Parts: sequence; C-alpha cells; structure tokens
Amino acid sequence: MTQFDLPLAELEAFCPEREEPVDFDRFWTETLAEARAAAWPARFTPVDAADSGVIGVEVDDVVFAGFAGHEVRAWLLRPRGASGPLPCVVQYIGYNSGRGLAHQHTLLPSAGFAVMVMDTRGQTSGALPGATADPVGGAPHVAGRVTEGLDDPARSYYRRVFCDAVLAIDAVRSHPAIDATRVSVWGGSQGGGIALAATALSEGLRFAAIDFPFLSAMRRAVAITDAAPYSEIVTYLQTRRGQEEEVFRTLSYFDGVNFAARANVTALFSVGLRDAVCPPSTVYAAYNHYAGEKSIRVYPWNGHEGGGPVHQLEVLRALAVHG
Repeated sequence: MTQFDLPLAELEAFCPEREEPVDFDRFWTETLAEARAAAWPARFTPVDAADSGVIGVEVDDVVFAGFAGHEVRAWLLRPRGASGPLPCVVQYIGYNSGRGLAHQHTLLPSAGFAVMVMDTRGQTSGALPGATADPVGGAPHVAGRVTEGLDDPARSYYRRVFCDAVLAIDAVRSHPAIDATRVSVWGGSQGGGIALAATALSEGLRFAAIDFPFLSAMRRAVAITDAAPYSEIVTYLQTRRGQEEEVFRTLSYFDGVNFAARANVTALFSVGLRDAVCPPSTVYAAYNHYAGEKSIRVYPWNGHEGGGPVHQLEVLRALAVHG
C-alpha cells in the first residue's frame, strides 16, 4: 500500500472538530453504573502448566462480569514465583479475534508484568479463537460487528465491549497478586480503540499503549478508505439511504476522538503511514485531541502491522518507566 493520506506535516496538525452528542458523558456514566450494579466477583481458576503449555508463567482462566452482568472470559498470566503485588497490563484484541490460547501472551510476563487478556465478546478467528458469547448478539463469529445496533446507541455492540473493557480493569484489580494502583492498558487496531475508550472511562490507570486505534474519526475513515472493517459501515449506509446523520450520530458515542478528549493518562500511540485499515489521519485525529501526556511513534513504511516487534519493544521500555 502506498501512502494515501495527508503528508506527515499535515497529519501532525490534523485536529478536526469533534462530532459529540450532548449526552455523551451521561450515556457512559449511566452505562457503567448499571453494569457495576449487576457485577459479581470475578472467578480466577488456575490452569496447570501441562494444560497451558507454559512453565515459567502462572495462568488463570478468568470469568468476570461484563456489560449487564454477562460472563466475559480472559486470561491472567503472571511470572511464576514473582513476589509482591505485580504491575498489570490489561490487553485488548484486534477485530475478529478472541483471547486465543494462554501461551500466545507470554511477552509481558517475560518482562515482569502480569497481563490480563480480555476476550472480545462474540469474536473469534483461527489464529486467536474466542470463548465468550455475546448474549445479545450470539456465539462467537466473524465480521459484521461494527454495524450491530447502529439504530440505537444503547443497542450498539461497542457499548457492550467498551463496558466489558472497563470492568476487566475492575476485575483484575480484585486479584491479590495484582497491584491495583499499577494497572495499564494496551491494544492495537480494534484493541487500540478499546484501550482508548477504557483509558477515558476508567480511573487511576498508570499508562496506555494505543496502537493505530480503530473506531476513531469514523466519518473521515469511511470517506477515505474502502478497507474492512470500515467498509461494513459503507455497506450499511447503502441500505440506509438518507439516514447517514442518524448513523454517524450513533457512531459518535463510540468514536475514539471523543474519548481522547477525556483521557488524562500518559499514553504512547503508534501509526503506520501506509495503513489503509486505520488511516493515519484518523489516528492523528485521536492523538491530537488526546488530553493527557502523550507521544507517538511513526512508522512511515508500514501498513496495518504498524511497528511490529520493534514497537513492542518501545512499549516495554515505556512500561518500565510508567507502568
């Protein structure tokens, strides 16, 4: 993919006006209050090394209360034998994928951190299978999530997912091996969009790693890329002629630009300048509106893979300072 978006100098200054519903804060305050009222204690079940396949890492199979008290699965991995409460990173997964298998998430424990890997309700793939059904939308399946419930913000799929993300933070803070004051978040693409929302909606996080976040500046995204998953919105609009403004109003409740303006956690962003899935200008729209201390790593020759393992090392270094 060639560079197709704005030149870097223009990206660095790109800060479009936010399309924000007047009841944005009330919507999310009420959503989280209702979810927490329906919550129940998280369950952490140790997984034997013979089953997890990893020896130097302690693994728990986690079930916690997400939106409306729905059961959401996760993995909790910790360095085996570590003393004292540990810093923890809550990790969110990209589109059409679930939590996968425990051994796929050993990077952070190898660096001395615990990691809570949240399953994304109703999503799955061959590489990262999911284990959490969406009681509203059904068993884990592929594609089509972006437009689910766009007739009403209260019914939107991402209302449930973003709520799950915040309650995952609540859940891991309840574990005795975790230092509740040293919890961070990390995600890329859809996971980056979820991490951005969780950063704005949670209290007391230490750090946020937000890689090429999906679901940011969505009106611009569908105007400049026909790549999936944004193409799902285009297809949806083809069946809703004349209803564009209603659709984009619903999407504005879940737009990362609006969450960015409410986030005050130290954050590291990343962007690939050849990324057609999460166009660079949409990443910069979120980054430039981000209210907290921030920095961004730019990968001029990369697409949706971003900085890959090179950027993972950047995040590990940042966590060593801030996490």
